[in-house]
Amino acid sequence: MSQELNKLREQVDGINTQLLELLSRRAELAQQIGDVKKAQGVNRFDPVRERDMLDRIVEANPGPFDNDTIRHLFKQIFKASLDLQQKDHKKALLVSRKRHPEDTVVHVGDVVIGDGRKTLIAGPCSVETEEQVFQVARSLKEQGLKLLRGGAFKPRTSPYDFQGLGETGLSILRQAADKYGLKVISEIVNPADMERAARYVDIVQIGARNMQNFELLKAAGDAKLPVFLKRGMSATVEEFLFAAEYIASKGNTQVMLCERGIRTYEKWTRNTLDISAVPLLKQESHLPVFVDITHSTGRRDIQLPVAKAALAAGADGLMLEVHPDPSVALSDANQQIDIPQFETFMNEMRSTGLFKKSEETPVV
Repeated sequence: MSQELNKLREQVDGINTQLLELLSRRAELAQQIGDVKKAQGVNRFDPVRERDMLDRIVEANPGPFDNDTIRHLFKQIFKASLDLQQKDHKKALLVSRKRHPEDTVVHVGDVVIGDGRKTLIAGPCSVETEEQVFQVARSLKEQGLKLLRGGAFKPRTSPYDFQGLGETGLSILRQAADKYGLKVISEIVNPADMERAARYVDIVQIGARNMQNFELLKAAGDAKLPVFLKRGMSATVEEFLFAAEYIASKGNTQVMLCERGIRTYEKWTRNTLDISAVPLLKQESHLPVFVDITHSTGRRDIQLPVAKAALAAGADGLMLEVHPDPSVALSDANQQIDIPQFETFMNEMRSTGLFKKSEETPVV
């Protein structure tokens, strides 16, 4: 190998080191710019600024690289800088496990959610009558459960479907819960109703269709009640966590995440349960994770194996819908289970050793 070639290669090695130092310095500046933009609420990606930079760089190009090559190289540098800003932002998320390594435990009065416990939330899809809700509440009490769900405000796909009883429904839930020593979880769909709802509910539910209703998320954060947040039917895991961040950014970290199935091309189930989301959410976030086994499948006949799969994947709890007579239910008639089926479900779950009769704490 000639001495001249060695010298040229040494020069290249030196330039490589200089380029690395300059790229690292540029990355540090990009991070600082990202911090300033975050503080000002400015979008990190500025296409006008990127185009102006590329135009100036191309104009100053001395060769031998052609302009297209220069554009490609610097676009990759710009993209890497933007990715670095996004990664820093994700690390800073209040709901991120990198920010908060310990699991969050949610306290709802004397009910503890998380901390190794397996919690089951049950109740009718919609509040229809006092008799209906009181029957289900009594069954929950007999099964040793503590959390009663029921829809008073029902966002429906069709505007002509039953929309719920509103505040009357919340009042019925509260009365039934007080009689049987339960806690109430119900969906709120309007930010203006949040303060009124706080008089009736112990946990605010935000449904799948409202996962990115950002004003509602902020109102839930301000309310300071525990929040049960469902994943949107077309939302990515990242979008789901950012929705939770809206609540946490208001100072409320008493948030539970619920995987309830996503929309795919499959027609044999109402939705497709993304079971991989459970360990992903447990890995990326410190918040308790639930699986809604009713909405994720829309089928009574596979709820039990799906429930077992959810808990095996690491879910902290389950949600399911129970109705005294599903055949006459005003919503989700085909997927709710009746009280005898609910009792059978609970017996089957206990036979796995996951639930005791008198409490929600796991045996092992």
